[in-house]
Amino acid sequence: MDVHERRGHLKTLANPGGSRDYVAGLRGTVQAFGAGPATRVSIHYVPDRAIVEPAAFGRYLETLTAAEWSSLEALATAVLGDFANELVARWTRVVVTAPEGAYPGVGAHQVIIEDRQPGWDNPALLSRLPGD
Repeated sequence: MDVHERRGHLKTLANPGGSRDYVAGLRGTVQAFGAGPATRVSIHYVPDRAIVEPAAFGRYLETLTAAEWSSLEALATAVLGDFANELVARWTRVVVTAPEGAYPGVGAHQVIIEDRQPGWDNPALLSRLPGD
């Protein structure tokens, strides 16, 4: 599946909060690296004009499962790029966590990546976010 098809699954709705800053979050799993426990994908974002339709996020995760990923970093950067392109949020954080035991001898592997619109900052709001 090409990037445009994958991104097409991220359907959006109008932001009901208008000009208010608030954090929306979505979490799900993908079978990113073969059989076994799933890889967790968490998204937090501050909407601008649109929010992600939750059911569409589930369908989007299914498309990620269908793709082959060379690394956890490749998966995380693809998700951030997709959200940046389709959602154009004020701020977005993607956290991708490999299942325990995914790599022999490695206890944990996690990638955290963020993006924000130029000039946007709300440290008081972001400081309230729970850890992933």
